[in-house]
Amino acid sequence: MKTQIETIISDSIAVKQRLLEDEALVGRLQEVAEACIACFKADGKLLFCGNGGSAADAQHLSAELSGRFYKDRAPLFAEALHVNTSFLTAVANDYSYDEVYARMVRAAGRPGDVLFAISTSGNSGNILRAVEAAKAQGMLVVGMTGESGGKMREACDYLLNVPSTVTPRIQESHILMGHILCES
Repeated sequence: MKTQIETIISDSIAVKQRLLEDEALVGRLQEVAEACIACFKADGKLLFCGNGGSAADAQHLSAELSGRFYKDRAPLFAEALHVNTSFLTAVANDYSYDEVYARMVRAAGRPGDVLFAISTSGNSGNILRAVEAAKAQGMLVVGMTGESGGKMREACDYLLNVPSTVTPRIQESHILMGHILCES
């Protein structure tokens, strides 16, 4: 068991080391931070979506922005799109699960807002539909994925693709990058 624990920690460190060494990815992260700052300065909002653990990450990061992160400041408008379970289940039932985020993006998204689309594979149908809806609304789209970027690679304005194919390591790095954005 101890060896397994040490291996998992080492693997996590190795992925983060690859993140640090990827100058293009670090540059994109800086550009995303600047885009988010500009969005907030223009009285815009950040919307987040994901499934499973990525939904938890979406909720975590939106809470950091709308609550308090490191310092007292005015709350920033950031929302995870899955927190209204009545809406989510009604849309899934009446339309399809692939529509749940796209429909909310069409309701809440405005030109200049930013959508964070989180999918470790980059291929989640409902996330891809949300990306399409956000682009149609004039929103900026940031994809957070694993190494390949999946179908989201070509669909997003910015792709923050973690250099790993292992879901837990990808999600750990999504939170790291999200915390960097919250601290910016």
